[in-house]
Amino acid sequence: MNSAVKNTLLFAVVGLMILYTGFAQSWNTALLILNMGLISAIMALGVNLQWGFAGLFNVGIMGFVALGGLAAVLTGMPPTPGAWSAGGWNILAAFVFALLTVVAVVMVRGRMRAGWARSVVIILMMIAGFFIYRALFDPGVEAVEAINPALTGFLGGLGIERGIWVALAWPVGGLFAAAAAWVIGKTALGLRSDYLAIATLGIAEIIIAVLKNEDWLARGVKNVVGLPRPAPFEIDLQNDPGFVESAAGYGMDPVTASTLYVKLAYAGLFTVVLVILLVMAQRALHSPWGRMMRAIRDNEVAAEAMGKDVTARHLQIFVLGSAVCGIAGAMMTTLDGQLTPGTYQPLRFTFLVWVMVIVGGSGNNFGAVLGGFLIWFLWVQVEPMGLWLMELITSGMADGSPLKAHLIESAAHMRLFTMGVVLLLVLRFSPRGLIPER
Repeated sequence: MNSAVKNTLLFAVVGLMILYTGFAQSWNTALLILNMGLISAIMALGVNLQWGFAGLFNVGIMGFVALGGLAAVLTGMPPTPGAWSAGGWNILAAFVFALLTVVAVVMVRGRMRAGWARSVVIILMMIAGFFIYRALFDPGVEAVEAINPALTGFLGGLGIERGIWVALAWPVGGLFAAAAAWVIGKTALGLRSDYLAIATLGIAEIIIAVLKNEDWLARGVKNVVGLPRPAPFEIDLQNDPGFVESAAGYGMDPVTASTLYVKLAYAGLFTVVLVILLVMAQRALHSPWGRMMRAIRDNEVAAEAMGKDVTARHLQIFVLGSAVCGIAGAMMTTLDGQLTPGTYQPLRFTFLVWVMVIVGGSGNNFGAVLGGFLIWFLWVQVEPMGLWLMELITSGMADGSPLKAHLIESAAHMRLFTMGVVLLLVLRFSPRGLIPER
């Protein structure tokens, strides 16, 4: 079968499964799967840039997605009244002082001769800098977190709350993730692939720990709710006489119509972002730069012998892929309307994204997009399908049967079981993925 026809059929099958969900369950469920599938496809596209283009094994996806979510808070939420005057400027001064201390240490290290004297001076500078930093930082944090902690207790954001302008948080999320990736890449990209994986996983956990514990930044585990969003709020639509009249014309009640309208609006925005990123990724793949990246991936020694700066190119692709993941993280937080650091788990935001890339086809952008939609659909739908299957299997058993109870309870584990089975089947019968690299 022609590869173009096969690929089209694969996307058509996934589309039909989502449509079937709309007819068999509800259109709200189908549109939610579609929206999260679009976001998952963008995450998979970012990882595919790193792994498929350059062979970089990044297991810190969760951290970059979380930074995108933080960007949505710092961009969209209004400033907390009195927070900056109470302690915000202290916090800012502490960070500026920490940066100046680092610069001073680097300058001393470069100008003094190596020896015990230089080591003593650097150690004393770092100790003094730490205590001064804490003297500025701690009182500022306490003052900010004391401001109405039940509702705010954090600095707040820039207050971009108007319509489509809220979507500015998405590129800002990409910038946050890109900046973090640059810092991580400068220190970790020289490591071997397995050590790089360990380093990125650890750094992702550090990012999540900061989000959970630094209440002044984004309320920590108390969560930030009520985030502004680019789509209208359902309650506003339900109170709009024109919208209510239009919904009645389609035979729908205002509540159902408003939820469908909002989800469709998000689907349109997310589709635009995915198409833009996909077109850019395809152009990059087929450009001289993309061919160079694949040459480095296939044989670093040969590429270096040809005069290519392998480390610089790795840093470049690492930053780009992480930025894409940050954009997806900001989009997801805007869709949810809240930032909940406790929900960022490696299983959901690292392992599952890697499954999407591997199943879809590493090195192929369309494969990554297909994997994002397919694996997310299975992740959502397999558990209810498993429960239905177990109820069918146990329909002839007595109600008090321990075996029946055990089988029905095991349906909760169908997600992980199905992910493993799908991964094994694809690796056995199509090792390069459903849409392999050409």
